[in-house]
Amino acid sequence: MSSKTWLITGTSTGLGRLMTERLLARGDSVIATLRKPGALDNLRAQYGGQLHVLLLDVTETDAVRRTVQQAFDFAGRIDVLVSNAGYGLFGAAEEVSDTQIDRQIATNLTGPIQLIRAALPALRRQGGGRIVQISSEGGQIAWPNFSLYHATKWGVEGFIESVAQEVAPFGIDFMIAEPGPTATNFAGGLDIASPMACYDNTPAGEVRRGLAQGTIAINGDALKTVAAIIDAADGEAPPFRLALGSKAYHSINEALNSRLRVLEDTRAVALSVDKDA
Repeated sequence: MSSKTWLITGTSTGLGRLMTERLLARGDSVIATLRKPGALDNLRAQYGGQLHVLLLDVTETDAVRRTVQQAFDFAGRIDVLVSNAGYGLFGAAEEVSDTQIDRQIATNLTGPIQLIRAALPALRRQGGGRIVQISSEGGQIAWPNFSLYHATKWGVEGFIESVAQEVAPFGIDFMIAEPGPTATNFAGGLDIASPMACYDNTPAGEVRRGLAQGTIAINGDALKTVAAIIDAADGEAPPFRLALGSKAYHSINEALNSRLRVLEDTRAVALSVDKDA
């Protein structure tokens, strides 16, 4: 297999960092964006010209456009764009602040939207390419205390469902990766809202205690997760959605089947509101 060029956002830590390391080790070229200068200096020293680092905060739309243009100008062609930058906001809906909400949406929803929009013209001109969105099982299910996080993940998946149909004629395709709880520093990077006592004895309070006590099961292996994403992205026709981890698989399966049952239970009502023939 010939080497590829990847553009990856959010590479300082977590899955983005591990993906960058794995791709460089196999001989691919990576244009890595991050907000923390110096976070990849050891990789730059080790891999030299294989790695090109650009500073980027995905919440700054003008910077997103400039950085994407710089990446294509530098590489000439980018085979795979990985939209990975993101974080989690934790708290019941009325616990989180307006500022926290704005930042979550700007990072996890508006950021990926503008990143993808910025890349589409260059991908069209080069005759196609692949976009991998790192989402979450949280793009298909919902847990208490993650309402804003889920809003962004469901939102970006809906955006991609539509855009994928628009750009397929240009040879551009998508894959949405949906990891379950994975052994990265995701929990350590959570933006946690101040609790309200009225939620102590509710499902939101139970999840908050589980997070604090470390009783929420983390089944996913980060290295295996990254390997699976890369393997799928290398394929000729990757799945549009890729659940990763037993918890993600079972949770998404249960959620989809539950929605199908409700749909079938309300079938008569749905069909009854059509116009008379």
